[in-house]
Amino acid sequence: MRFIDKDINPRELSPLNLAFIGDCAYEMLVRESLVCAANRPVNDLHRESVKFVSAAAQSQAFAKIEPALSEEELAVFKRGRNAKVGHSPKSATDAQYHTATGLEALFGWLYLSEQAERIKELFEIINA
Repeated sequence: MRFIDKDINPRELSPLNLAFIGDCAYEMLVRESLVCAANRPVNDLHRESVKFVSAAAQSQAFAKIEPALSEEELAVFKRGRNAKVGHSPKSATDAQYHTATGLEALFGWLYLSEQAERIKELFEIINA
């Protein structure tokens, strides 16, 4: 499901543009899963969500889904992973940060390609 009815070809976007929207899509999945799990104070929800959206956690998430990815999905991930981000992370290794960027690019590509079911499948693997 997309919120804006405008045709866009995700293949024409830079990997960092895909990661920009994918970061949001991935965090939305995390937040929704936490809210659906229990009604709790917002500070608790935020504290829990940070455990899932950090570069280290996203790097681990990629390791879980990598065997399930198609060639095309893996190519999108690699474009994101190999993108020049222009800075070094403070709370993660460079490898973790680049892997997280690749994961976000993949989720951004899936989101803009309107592949909601595939997003759900991959997120289920991550949370298994």
